[in-house]
Amino acid sequence: MRAALDAAAAAAQGGEVPVGAVIVRGGEIVATSANAPRALHDPTAHAEMLAIRAAAAAIGDDRLSDCDLWVTLEPCAMCAGAIAHARIARLYYGASDPKGGAVEHGPRLFAQPTIHHRPEIYPGIAEGEAAGLLRDFFAGRR
Repeated sequence: MRAALDAAAAAAQGGEVPVGAVIVRGGEIVATSANAPRALHDPTAHAEMLAIRAAAAAIGDDRLSDCDLWVTLEPCAMCAGAIAHARIARLYYGASDPKGGAVEHGPRLFAQPTIHHRPEIYPGIAEGEAAGLLRDFFAGRR
C-alpha cells in the first residue's frame, strides 16, 4: 500500500485527485499508477484502469488471475468492472467512497449475481492516510 499511497501523493502534486494503485504478482510490483484523467484528457484514466492496462501489457495477458490490486480508494463501478474482467485475485483498498464507490457502496458490483468474477476484498488498508490525502486535496480546492 505504501507504493500506492506514494503514487496518490504524486498525483495530488500534479493536480489530479490523489488515488494510487499498484498491481502485485508473486510479491513483486508489476505496475504502479495514479489518477491521470486531466493530464491524459481521458475520463477512464483512473489509477486502477491504468495499473490494469500496464500490468496486462507487462505480463502479456489480459487475465491477471494471479495478481493483487492495492488501491488507495474504493473502486468506482468502471474500475470494479475492469477488476472483474481482468480476474484480479485480491483487492486491497484504503478509504471507502460512499459517493462513488461500487464495492461496499452504490451498486456493490461484486455482490451482484450477474458478476462473472469476485476478487477477495480487503477494505480499510491504511484508510486514515488514504482518506487524509483526499481530504487535504479537496480542502485546498475549496
